[in-house]
Amino acid sequence: MQSPILKITGLYKSFGDNEVLKGIDLSVNKGQLVFMIGPSGSGKSTLLRCCNRLEEPTAGTILVDGEDIAAAKADLNHIRQNIGMVFQHFNLYRHMSTLDNVTLALRKVQKLSKTEANDRGLAALKRVGLFDKAASFPDQLSGGQQQRVGIARSLALRPKLVLFDEPTSALDPELVGDVLKVMRELKDDGMTMVVVSHEMGFARAAADHVVFMDAGAIVEQGTPQQIFGAPQHSRTQAFLARLNDHSA
Repeated sequence: MQSPILKITGLYKSFGDNEVLKGIDLSVNKGQLVFMIGPSGSGKSTLLRCCNRLEEPTAGTILVDGEDIAAAKADLNHIRQNIGMVFQHFNLYRHMSTLDNVTLALRKVQKLSKTEANDRGLAALKRVGLFDKAASFPDQLSGGQQQRVGIARSLALRPKLVLFDEPTSALDPELVGDVLKVMRELKDDGMTMVVVSHEMGFARAAADHVVFMDAGAIVEQGTPQQIFGAPQHSRTQAFLARLNDHSA
């Protein structure tokens, strides 16, 4: 049996007296798309941010390909090359071209030559359907295109795992489909992804595993069919019923 590429054990995170994560245990296998759902404030984004040390865990272990990235001696630069992160608000540098945004870490962190970095950056842009926008600046792109640049920036590092934190929530509805299409293609290519999102239709169609979080804990997890079709826990049932009411 394969060992998980991401294994979280006993993860706690507090901000002062506010305990946001309360003993999270989670395993993600290579090539899986794991979808995290739950009400706002349930700790989903904090969990993702702990997984690449944008937030420091209070306690627990986070193994990525067997390496404990929560350890005090862990090399953050090395960690972040293995773990891509796609943010809600793109986080692109406005004064830099699309290609330069994608290749910045390749040049500065991985120390690739400009030619090698550009080759890899153009390949990543091609993968998200934006090869022809390499010379454009962020302000010349739609929100959906900017988010796809954010995805290309992660892919260019050739990570073992990509974390998506609400990747479509800042987009106009008509732009969401392009981003989800890229994510579906990445899944088909075997990319391991952990996604926090409200795109329940995408979760049903594309996820291998769905995790429902509430109040800092994992309440229930299973296949999309189990979680959406026959949730066992009353809190999961109530959350999904509220979603159905809003979409009705």
